[in-house]
Amino acid sequence: MKSPVIDLHCDLLAHMLNMPNPDPFKREGIGCSFPALVEGNVKLQVMAIFTATKNGSTALALRQSEIFASFLAEYPNDCTLVHDINTLKQIATSSKLGMIAAIENASGFCEEDEPLKIGLARLERIITNTKRILYIGFTHHAENRFGGGNNSEAGLKEDGENLLQYLNGKKIAVDFSHASDALAQDILEYLSKHNLKVPILASHSNYRKVFNHVRNLPDNIAKEIIQRGGIIGVNFLRAFVHNEDSNALYRHINYGIKLGGFNSICFGADYFSTDSHPDRSRVPFYFKEHDNASRYPSIIETISQQVSPDAIEGISSKNVMRFLTELWK
Repeated sequence: MKSPVIDLHCDLLAHMLNMPNPDPFKREGIGCSFPALVEGNVKLQVMAIFTATKNGSTALALRQSEIFASFLAEYPNDCTLVHDINTLKQIATSSKLGMIAAIENASGFCEEDEPLKIGLARLERIITNTKRILYIGFTHHAENRFGGGNNSEAGLKEDGENLLQYLNGKKIAVDFSHASDALAQDILEYLSKHNLKVPILASHSNYRKVFNHVRNLPDNIAKEIIQRGGIIGVNFLRAFVHNEDSNALYRHINYGIKLGGFNSICFGADYFSTDSHPDRSRVPFYFKEHDNASRYPSIIETISQQVSPDAIEGISSKNVMRFLTELWK
């Protein structure tokens, strides 16, 4: 029997932006089409709203939130919104793909040169369209008004502090996957200092000790996420797994468990549209064994040869179920 899977991060919505009639059933160009997700027994897929930090990003993010809503309206027999504990409990036995939205980069709801108040009002529009947002990443690769991305050294900025205050008690997590080390550390310290109720996670991140890449988590940040009850979704992109060894994916999983993450490790494959990516040196973007969501059963089978059955259940879905149940209660 296939294990039910929950995946914390894909970019299907951004992939749909360039289609005049967005069709999630087309397999071409992305590893998380609806058919691939169904074949992989993915019961809940987090749909990230992704934009880079540049002028006009907010219009693209708003459009993605509309595409998300259109999926639910146009394909009611194929997908369903998961937004509370009741709908979460139903995913294991449902024949439909469960979906929830998230925001990968806060530049998607707030331009760099506009008042934060306008950006937060736009965020509320996105939430209205999607019904719920699971998490918000403050940055992408670059620095923005909120803080430093993974390719920068900037920490938490004043608008980042204001955003944390806004999120206090709203049951929306902060995603550390694209945070600079300084931003991640500053967020942790700010949350503690001000006793804010803002959960944390890393939706699609691996471990720097296993493969030395700035996108991967250093031990101190990974441990903090684990100790604070967060979750960490292992990323399938070859650039963050290993340049040559596909089995390194399983070393990342085992390393996360070694750090204390038995109840925190999960999946965040990061399937995105690779055809138009400018850096062709990264081709293939994924190892063949991990290149689309239909591979989940074989991935889980390989993991099961290395860890206990309880760990498999946790990694595939139970750890995320625990996190969401705590978040939404």
